[in-house]
Amino acid sequence: MSSWCVVLDGSELPSREEIGGKAWSLARMRRLGLPCPPAFVLPTRVCREYDAGAELPPHVEDALRAGVAYLEAETGRRFGGGEQPLLLSVRSGAPVSMPGMMDTVLNLGFDDRVERALAAEAGDPAYATDTHSRFVASFGRIVLKADVEDDTRSPHELRRTVLAETGRPVPDDPWEQLREAVRAVLGSWQSRRAKAYRLHTGIPDDLGTAVTVQAMVFGNMGENSGTGVLFSRDPMTGAAEPYGEYLPRGQGEDVVSGERTPLPLAHLAEQLPDVHRELLAAARRLEAEERDIQDIEFTVQGGTLYLLQTRAAKRSPEAAVRLAVDLVDEGLINEDEAVARVSAEQVRQLLRPRLDPEDRRDATVVATGEAASPGAGAGLALSDADEVVERAARGESVVFLARTTSPEDVHAMIAAVAVCTETGGSTSHAAVVCRGLGRPAVVGCGPGVVDGLSGREVTVDGALGSVFDGLLPLRSVDPEGDDRLRRLTAWAVAATHVDVVTGTADGDIRDLDELGVVEVADVEHAVTGATAVRGGVVETDAGVAAAIRGGVRRIVTDRPLPVLLAAAAQQRAADARGPLVGLGARSAG
Repeated sequence: MSSWCVVLDGSELPSREEIGGKAWSLARMRRLGLPCPPAFVLPTRVCREYDAGAELPPHVEDALRAGVAYLEAETGRRFGGGEQPLLLSVRSGAPVSMPGMMDTVLNLGFDDRVERALAAEAGDPAYATDTHSRFVASFGRIVLKADVEDDTRSPHELRRTVLAETGRPVPDDPWEQLREAVRAVLGSWQSRRAKAYRLHTGIPDDLGTAVTVQAMVFGNMGENSGTGVLFSRDPMTGAAEPYGEYLPRGQGEDVVSGERTPLPLAHLAEQLPDVHRELLAAARRLEAEERDIQDIEFTVQGGTLYLLQTRAAKRSPEAAVRLAVDLVDEGLINEDEAVARVSAEQVRQLLRPRLDPEDRRDATVVATGEAASPGAGAGLALSDADEVVERAARGESVVFLARTTSPEDVHAMIAAVAVCTETGGSTSHAAVVCRGLGRPAVVGCGPGVVDGLSGREVTVDGALGSVFDGLLPLRSVDPEGDDRLRRLTAWAVAATHVDVVTGTADGDIRDLDELGVVEVADVEHAVTGATAVRGGVVETDAGVAAAIRGGVRRIVTDRPLPVLLAAAAQQRAADARGPLVGLGARSAG
């Protein structure tokens, strides 16, 4: 329609950098003929303009009106009134996936007239009131910054609460609602949690977020409605079988927030078998098209399936390695792509010590829940997110306890050695972020866990879904005992121009530890003239890159694969810039 309002009808497929990953996936799914509610997007440059001036550029108003007119034409509904009112979701969408880090406002467009029209159309006043309450709570919390967690009260009660807390009313004018929601979504790009996540994951601050505006569909409309998340394969193990959860009579925020614990996907298969088959068929097609495991958000409204988003799934380190190798065997990716799919940090996480079955056998279980992210972590259990960060910064091992994690807690999830929650399922925000970070996690352990475990030393086993009393011993992992790790190592060797060998290597080796070189900034100068180096600093991604820039051709380490993957990543970056200077072919030694 214009450069400021991109319609996501599948006729065009702009770049992710322009419209963000969420909008790109919607356009992609519409192009494939999959069932998605109509949507349009304000591109990422709107966010950059907003950040520069803290106001909506004037042309955004025209873009919003043009986009809403498109949605009205597609749905036959009218925004802000009529017998068939159009309600909207306003979602963030960065070019790089940042699950849960930015804001979303759902059910936008409500006033009392819209509630009455929706009740008459559905023949269910309770559903219309519930949806209105959800909107007021969401708008009050996200846009007006009110402390409104309980959306079960009536809309009028919630409106009074928001006004009393903030001094600002939830507006009835749908266009004012839309403008304010867009501002809130754009502003969330600079939120503390988003900045912390970008800093930890290396996402540039200047990308900005797009704003996707989509016609609402309602998982809370009656018995044959619900919402869920489907992974085309198991994101914890990488096993080639669908994995997901379904929440009847719910909306998507109920699942991803962890506030309600959903049911296994088998419940959808029992209740609505045709919808379940359609969902799995869509997942298979999307995985084949994208050549990667997919994380699919969906809603069922009155027995009709709608796909709201698909993206490459966050996965545990175990799953990352298995998927990289399995997808090569299935012919979906090549060996170089497999190397690029696994990060050095994921392998470091995978090789970290874990619980031995013999030690688990005699240990006391103090909590059980859903296995959400594999691995093991032991430390002092604390529920104050800021205290977790402070103690971790002092070198303590801390387990983060939460009743239900909020995106605001991401700094604690990054600092902790493991995470445990009282509510939520394996597709909740806590579970998804922990898998992406490689943090062991057990979720949905039930009420009382936070109070019962705070201040105690515990060990979390994210593969079993168990929390044990005390600090159990953790055993080292032997990478030579895993066929997939061996194959990935061989492919990484072929993808790099640097020799990475074990600590038994012969020859003249410059030991940076003995020289006292511990800062990455000192590496490039310290390795000048050396052909082989070792040391803790060149076990890190930045240290490997600095050593390669300094002309090193051989790195000696006890754990070759993470160093190889870091070297391969540096090689890909260098190839993107042009031929490496002063670096010969990989030696055969």
